[in-house]
Amino acid sequence: MFDFIGPEWSTPVNYLFLVVTSIIAIHAIRFRDPEGKPDYIRLLFGCIAAVFFLLVLLQDVLKVTRFS
Repeated sequence: MFDFIGPEWSTPVNYLFLVVTSIIAIHAIRFRDPEGKPDYIRLLFGCIAAVFFLLVLLQDVLKVTRFS
């Protein structure tokens, strides 16, 4: 996914990306307002972050599949 950086920085950047997107996804999906209702915009962006997390994990880190 990050082809513009050198191969020596690819692995650390991928792991950093996984950490950041997982924090965003978990926070956004579990967020509730004071009344206990979910915020649908945060749910949307949390799901988008979760998709990007899985994309990088499966394609770049584990090399299980190729999405092209």
